[in-house]
Amino acid sequence: MLMRRRHGALGQWFEEFSTKVTRWTGSTTAFGLACGAIIVWAALGPIFRFSDTWQLVVNTATTIVTFLMVFLIQRSQNKDSLALQLKLNELVAAVEGASNRLIDVEDLSEKELHVLHTFYQRLATMAKKDASLTHSHSIEEADHRHSAKRAARSKEGKK
Repeated sequence: MLMRRRHGALGQWFEEFSTKVTRWTGSTTAFGLACGAIIVWAALGPIFRFSDTWQLVVNTATTIVTFLMVFLIQRSQNKDSLALQLKLNELVAAVEGASNRLIDVEDLSEKELHVLHTFYQRLATMAKKDASLTHSHSIEEADHRHSAKRAARSKEGKK
């Protein structure tokens, strides 16, 4: 059974609120309303003689909306990212022959990630040399198989 982290009532409310707001703000309706607000503001420019106050209204409104949306979007992205990482961890853990060192790889330092990236670049280079592009294996298996291939070629060359 999936365990859920307990939030207080306020935390649960905010989670639901932020999910709804981020979904709505990404909609066509929200974009249309934002464009409409800018059109109305621009149309009011001549009436207010393009005054500093007229400009300040849109600047203040967009700054406040942007400031709040940064936090809502970040919260939503953190949740989505965690869910995606958990799904990937499940796949890595479930696939026979997959390297378990990739479970929770997102928690590694940048330097550690660079080391893993280098290993997988090597694996990609080795895979390009394979006759079958659909064959898959880990770094260790790839090293072993390519060593075996080199040894076999070396024996053939001596004959």
